[in-house]
Amino acid sequence: MENLHLYDFLPSGNGYKVRLLLTQMGIPFERTEVNILKGESRTPEFLSKNPNGRIPVLEVAPGKYLAESNAILLYLSEYTEFLPYDRYLKAQVMQWLFFEQYSHEPYIATSRFWVSILGKASEYRTALEEKREPGYAALKVMENHLQYHNFFVDERYTIADIALFAYTHVADEGGFDLTQFPAIQAWIDRVKAQSGYISITHEPQLCYDY
Repeated sequence: MENLHLYDFLPSGNGYKVRLLLTQMGIPFERTEVNILKGESRTPEFLSKNPNGRIPVLEVAPGKYLAESNAILLYLSEYTEFLPYDRYLKAQVMQWLFFEQYSHEPYIATSRFWVSILGKASEYRTALEEKREPGYAALKVMENHLQYHNFFVDERYTIADIALFAYTHVADEGGFDLTQFPAIQAWIDRVKAQSGYISITHEPQLCYDY
């Protein structure tokens, strides 16, 4: 893969998923910061790349763009160690990707956005309370699985782990208490121990040179 260009917002867990995978794969990429708080993802120029007006967006070839973080993870990981070749195992990875976007991200990530990025916990107090129960329910699903598994699929680190790690490891920034989930905490440590790991606050150079 050559000339990859990531349009990203550094605090975003969805953008972090892609940054983390690209770094761990050793793939060079250019990166452009898109400040969503200033409306930069709603400009005509950006909307020409992703009409949905959201980051991340990966330019995979000149003028060829791919949006949705988990779709980008699938694209990048095909035929690599990060995505099983076996059909059933691959489907299990996708199962967790769908779980992350439908049952996890709307509660864990949105709460973090309101509390730690916008700094409006008081303004969103009622909405935050409504997200507590389903957010903890998602964490409980993960906890139950991780009590018997080191990783989410095939006992090895895959993009399923990357997708779920992105917002789970910073869930406390949205008011979720992870101390009651020891299996999740142990899994977080295992993910951080993976080769090429970078933190969500790590700002990549404009282009990696390996």
